[in-house]
Amino acid sequence: MSLTAQDLVLVAKQNVQEIDADRLLALQSQATPVIDVREPAEFAAGHVAGAVNIPRGVIEFEVDGHPAVNCVRDAALSHRERPLVLYCRGGGRSVLAAQALQRLGFAQPLSLRGGFAQWTTESRPVAREVDT
Repeated sequence: MSLTAQDLVLVAKQNVQEIDADRLLALQSQATPVIDVREPAEFAAGHVAGAVNIPRGVIEFEVDGHPAVNCVRDAALSHRERPLVLYCRGGGRSVLAAQALQRLGFAQPLSLRGGFAQWTTESRPVAREVDT
């Protein structure tokens, strides 16, 4: 049986906790890392202030300093027992990334429900590459 990308997202949503923007801000005020899993150009165009950009395509590798990312480990991913919040444009990539991090031993990867699109629809503050 073959699955579509949407099928994979639906399965992942059964195993990953999704949170709203208010919860993201509350967690961020407690120093919870926020990871934007979109592509660098998307991140540069606008993102949640304080988020770090680790594209979905490399997040599993960057977690452990894979040579594909020059053996640089992102400090935001150094504590696997603490929660972290992931987001993308609409919530699909982030829920898949959260599921992947669960498989790698992260205890509390959370996904922003509705992603950055919902964030901007709610008129939440947007940072740009030059702002960070």
